[in-house]
Amino acid sequence: MAAWRLPSRRLQKIGATLLVAGVLAGCQADELGYGPKAQRPVSSDVKRRMTDLNMSSTSPILIRIFKEENTLEVWKEKRNGRFALLEEFEICKWSGKLGPKFKEGDRQAPEGFYEITPGLMNPNSSYHLAFNLGYPNSYDRSHGRTGSHLMVHGACSSRGCYAMTDEQVQDIYALARDSFKGGQRSFQVQAFPFKMTPENMAKYHDNEHMDFWRMLKTGYDHFELTQVPPKVSVCEKKYVFDATPVIEGVPFKAAAKCPDYQVSPRLQQLVAQKQRNDDQKFEQIVAKMEAREERQKRWEETQTKLASALGGSAEASETGDATTTNTEVVTASTTAPAGAIAPRPGTAVETAFAPRKPETGTTRSFFTRWVPFGAKAADNVPSPEVGEISTDIIPAAKP
Repeated sequence: MAAWRLPSRRLQKIGATLLVAGVLAGCQADELGYGPKAQRPVSSDVKRRMTDLNMSSTSPILIRIFKEENTLEVWKEKRNGRFALLEEFEICKWSGKLGPKFKEGDRQAPEGFYEITPGLMNPNSSYHLAFNLGYPNSYDRSHGRTGSHLMVHGACSSRGCYAMTDEQVQDIYALARDSFKGGQRSFQVQAFPFKMTPENMAKYHDNEHMDFWRMLKTGYDHFELTQVPPKVSVCEKKYVFDATPVIEGVPFKAAAKCPDYQVSPRLQQLVAQKQRNDDQKFEQIVAKMEAREERQKRWEETQTKLASALGGSAEASETGDATTTNTEVVTASTTAPAGAIAPRPGTAVETAFAPRKPETGTTRSFFTRWVPFGAKAADNVPSPEVGEISTDIIPAAKP
C-alpha cells in the first residue's frame, strides 16, 4: 500500500490545481448566473412558487402554448398526482399565423401534440438553450407535412420556432431537465392557436382550420377536466386521446384504421357534457355575430340607397332652380306691368319675380321639394336681394 502513496507535496499541488480550476470555472459567468448554462438551477422565484404549490423540484412537467395569447405555460405535477400551473411566460416571438405547419420553409410555427424526450434537449444551442419539438410527429407525417429543427429556444428570434428570452428559456430548460432527473421519460407540449374556449372558437368559426382545431380541442378538454396530460395516439390520420385498445397489444398506426378502443366511461361522459355546453354557447355566440353582421349589412345598403336618392333629388332641384331663375330673369327684363316706369338702361329691375338664391345642401333641397307640410312663412318674407316692393301706381277705385 505504501508504494501507491503519493508524496504530500504532490497532493498539495494537485489540490491547489483543482481549487484554481474550480474557481476559474465558477468565474465563467454571464448575466444569468454562474457555471454551465445547462446545469444552472431554476430561478429563486420559480423555486419559491414550487414550494408554495407543494411540488417536488423533480416532478413531471407539461407545457401548453397559445399563439394568439403569446403565452407558454409550464404545468407541474403536485404531490397529489394532478398538475397545476407553475409559471406563465410571455412568448417573445413566434412566426407565421394561426394554423398548423404544412411544409419546410413556410415559417409556420407548429400546432399539435408533441412528446419531448431527453434526446431532443439541446444544451449547446446557438440560441442560449433549446429543445426540439419533434416536428413532424406521426400525425404530421400521415398528412405529408414536412419541416425540421422546430424549437423552443432563447435569443428572441423565430423562423417557425417559439422563441423566448434567454432568461425565460433558462428556467424552462431547467424545469425540463429536472423532470428527467426525477424519472419522467418525456414531457408533453400542447401547441394551440388560442385558448380553446367557446368564445375563441366562435370568433374563428368560419376559419379553414376549424375541423383541425375541434380535434385539438378534444385533447384540450381532456386535460382541462382531469389536470393530467392525456395519452395521445394517432390513427386514421387523426388524434385520439386516452384511448386503450380493446385487444391488448394492438397498436395505433397513424395512417391505418383505428383499432377498437375505449375511453374511461366517466371521462367520456365528462368530456361529452363539456363539449355539449361549449357547443351550445358557441352556436349562441355565432348566431349573435351573424345577426349583427346582417344588421350592419342592411344598414349600409339603406345608407347607400338613401345617399343615391338624396343625391339625385339635389341634382334635379339645382337644375330646376337654375332653369326657373333664368326664365324669371328673362321675363322680368322683357315685360313690365302696365303703367310701370320703364327702367333706365343699366339699372336693376325691382319685381316680385326677383330670383332667389338656390338652396344649398342636399337635405334642405330634398325637404323643400318633396315634404308638403309646415307653414311657408318664408315665402312671405321679402327677398334680401330685393327688399320691400314699392310702386307709385294706385289702382282705380271700383264702381
